Amino acid sequence: MIIKICLCIILLTSSYLCEGYKILLMSPFPAKSHFILGNGLIKHLTKAGHEITFVTAHPKEKVHPLVRVVDVSENYAAIPKNLLNLKAVMDNKIDLGDSVTFFNLMVELNRMTLENPNMQKILNDPNERFDLIIGEWMYNDLYAGLPAIFQCPYIWFSTLEPHWMVMRVIDEITNPAYVPDSMSRNVPPFTFLQRVQELGIQISGMALDLYYTSIETKEYDRIIAPIARSRNNIVPTFEELKYNISLVLGNSHVSMGQPVRLPQSYKAIGGFHIDEEVKPLPQDLKALMDNAENGVIYFSMGSNLKSKELPTEIKEGLLKMFGELKQTVLWKFEEDLPGAPKNVHILKWAPQQSILAHPKCVLFITHGGLLSTTETIHFGVPIIGIPVFGDQFINVDVAVHKGFAKQVKLSYSVVEDLKLAIHDILSDPKYTARVKELSFIYHHRPTSPGQELVHWVEHVVITAGAPHLRSPALLVSWYQKIYLDLLALVLTVFSLAVYIIRHLLRNIARRNPDKNKKRN
Repeated sequence: MIIKICLCIILLTSSYLCEGYKILLMSPFPAKSHFILGNGLIKHLTKAGHEITFVTAHPKEKVHPLVRVVDVSENYAAIPKNLLNLKAVMDNKIDLGDSVTFFNLMVELNRMTLENPNMQKILNDPNERFDLIIGEWMYNDLYAGLPAIFQCPYIWFSTLEPHWMVMRVIDEITNPAYVPDSMSRNVPPFTFLQRVQELGIQISGMALDLYYTSIETKEYDRIIAPIARSRNNIVPTFEELKYNISLVLGNSHVSMGQPVRLPQSYKAIGGFHIDEEVKPLPQDLKALMDNAENGVIYFSMGSNLKSKELPTEIKEGLLKMFGELKQTVLWKFEEDLPGAPKNVHILKWAPQQSILAHPKCVLFITHGGLLSTTETIHFGVPIIGIPVFGDQFINVDVAVHKGFAKQVKLSYSVVEDLKLAIHDILSDPKYTARVKELSFIYHHRPTSPGQELVHWVEHVVITAGAPHLRSPALLVSWYQKIYLDLLALVLTVFSLAVYIIRHLLRNIARRNPDKNKKRN
């Protein structure tokens, strides 16, 4: 009888653990690369049987039966026109390093997302229930307030390497003496001046964080809190919810970045967006690569940057330079490019992972986005990085520091600089050897990043928010972490002791005036 009861309990528990969960996935940033990452999350979670409500600026016509799309494509209206125009960047007409403008844009995008009519239907429907919310962290914490409405755990998904701004909500800020800011080009170990620079960046960033937290709090009180009250929920403060995060899933891995000290609630799943089985190349492209006797060079500036926006003289110069190479060149270009040499092939659409997986691919010329640098390590192909904005600079700097890349500046001398870099990498086997070594480290994991992603998502739901993984650092005030209270106590005791001793000496002197006179 006892055995039967145990079997029933096991079966009931198993059915509970295997039950599909309802997950709200917030990935509304208007950029194709962010959609690719969001779609990667969906791919693994739907395979595990979970239902996804996907808030995205890139609605697809065909979606998985377990996916419901919430269209917030109106977010593109917040992006300034020609923000990522390559010619404008080369002519220094666009400042992509303006932190205030960038943070203001993030605030506006989050506000637009929550106020979008399609999103409002979800938020205001009392029948909507979720077991978990996963939000893409993009320099703003406002989505962390959504559990006030849906009363469920929250996970941040970070597209970047671990850095102080995302770590502060689950543990404590990283040490600027050896961990760079997310937008910093410094690579540890730092020089003295670099350490001072990183400290300055972090202090100014913390000041900005205080300012924007006040804005986020107002938006939470205006948009989210009233809806939560309409459901008769207890409404926590935004400050409480901001630090009530179960996990951060990071698009990172030690093979691609730095071995940063991490809390239990940070899980590195870098590479999860890459297909576990490489899709076959189209027949014409496969034949082209198979027959490339001297190897293939693949050139792509990613999904957000357009090669067609390069100045005419640069496009013509690149075609001429590529034509002088003995390798076959595949150039992802958004339109027909007349006058291409025989060895240069223009691809309006490029199956990047399948190209990099081909054994004849010997070099990848890239803008240095994290997806592309992840894929180059996954498939073991050295790169030349031409960074343009955001984290691309630090991604390429890290790749150069790790020894499998060369960097070329986007300028009017890019053709000659690129020619020299191509020669350096293809004539020196150390670059390929190094990326193959890192590729082995990347793949040598106890489980695949997709499986780990699903495991931790389910773990958070099953354990009601995974409070056992929460860092105790969240319970300790900043002044306690650096022992300012102890310093205050020591100074108080020392001052009190000095005062008492001086007081005693004065009393002694007053009681024995004759002895003092005789000594004099």
